[in-house]
Amino acid sequence: MADIAHATRIEPLAGRIGGAAGVALTPAAPANRVSLRADPADAKALSKALGLDLPVTPKSSARNDHGRLVAWLGPDEWLIIDENADPLTDLVKVTALHSAVDISHRNTAILVSGKGARATVQSGCPQNLSDKVFPVGSATRTVMGKIEVVILRTAENEFRVECWRSFSDYAFGMLSESAKDCLA
Repeated sequence: MADIAHATRIEPLAGRIGGAAGVALTPAAPANRVSLRADPADAKALSKALGLDLPVTPKSSARNDHGRLVAWLGPDEWLIIDENADPLTDLVKVTALHSAVDISHRNTAILVSGKGARATVQSGCPQNLSDKVFPVGSATRTVMGKIEVVILRTAENEFRVECWRSFSDYAFGMLSESAKDCLA
């Protein structure tokens, strides 16, 4: 019988550290990510399966106590991030029409924290990320520099920047330079 080879995913930013005084940049832990598309009318059934209420208003997100985070990306689109479990195993039970695609190997994330976090993320993003317009719990798909990202505000001085793995080095470098400029 032949031996079975197992592939190990190597995180693109493993071992990277960055930031400046008042700003820390940290690669996020590996996570399961699912792109979910469904009729908003089916949000209740999907919410029940996922263990949290899917956000249904623009620029919002929801989180449960088990480490699952869901960001509203459009009227019929959500990004699910879970560092502990696979959301697909929960969604397979739902009979409502939906599309759930595992994008875990496509994306990675950078955590930006500290008193200069907002200014660091804002420096490359055309959207207003001020406290009034983008409070804790907000989420948006936008651009940062030359790449598409999803930005989630997870705490007062903490942001999660989701990007494609192939652009992660660019994103990390840009945020590193921005961190130096924000508090200079």
